[in-house]
Amino acid sequence: MTNLIDHLETYRLENKISQEELAEKLNVAFSTVNRWLNGKSQPNKIQTYHIEKLLKNK
Repeated sequence: MTNLIDHLETYRLENKISQEELAEKLNVAFSTVNRWLNGKSQPNKIQTYHIEKLLKNK
């Protein structure tokens, strides 16, 4: 799962979007994205699916 979060952070940095904007794209709260990127929690199955979908459509 950590690899997926690393890819998500790379996507965010490459596209110059804030954690807040990323949260909007994934339809989750900013705090959720913040916890993922800081390693305090991990996305559930549905969230993982949407993250993978977002990364495939870059």
